[in-house]
Amino acid sequence: MLPERLPVAILAGGLATRMRPFTQSVPKLLLEVAGEPFFNHQLRLLRGQGLTNLVLCVGHLGEQIVDHYGDGSRYGVEITYSFDGPELLGTGGAITRALPMLGNAFYVLYGDSYLPIDFLEIGRYFLKQDKPALMTVYRNHDAYDTSNVWFENGGIQLYSKTDRRPQMQHIDYGLSLFHSSVFAGPTHDAAIDLAQIQSDLSRRNALAGYEVHTRFYEIGSISGLHELDEHLRTQSHPL
Repeated sequence: MLPERLPVAILAGGLATRMRPFTQSVPKLLLEVAGEPFFNHQLRLLRGQGLTNLVLCVGHLGEQIVDHYGDGSRYGVEITYSFDGPELLGTGGAITRALPMLGNAFYVLYGDSYLPIDFLEIGRYFLKQDKPALMTVYRNHDAYDTSNVWFENGGIQLYSKTDRRPQMQHIDYGLSLFHSSVFAGPTHDAAIDLAQIQSDLSRRNALAGYEVHTRFYEIGSISGLHELDEHLRTQSHPL
């Protein structure tokens, strides 16, 4: 299996409460960054590496995203949509609901993350592992958020947002890969946090790690959006 053949699930179904009032009537993917909707920048990153099979897990105001991007053909990608339904399913539940569109192995990317990295290299590394999931990590030292990963000797010893350890010097970078077997347990209508699934995997030594050395950008906060806007204005090109 080639990494560029893997679908990319993009988690974009949350309420984005930290970005209100901007997200009161506009979904986060459509917030303007460097003169374009944020999702244009994500699309450019993915398409530039040959990742063109995209599954958007949407919920709040998701119809606006469908209206704007459609099936993705005019952007050189193929987009399908998986809606949460009447109840928010959480990040793990959204992936479980989308499994029929994702196949046996896939990337997962947060809908507010801009990650200037080699996705295919990470995909190749994952496909060589014997573990059902992989998390990219970044040595954070609590700089961008609270460090929550104990990464040592090339492996994840523990990932937890609640169980703090002094060995935790890394943070979840925002890109993961999974085999679909990871989500075999939860029902398709259950609300579950992806972070809890990953934490459980780490405790079973079933979560591979890949250390990234390039900082991440995000639009999950006002300051993060402004920082990314400044970064992109020197290099953005319309789709």
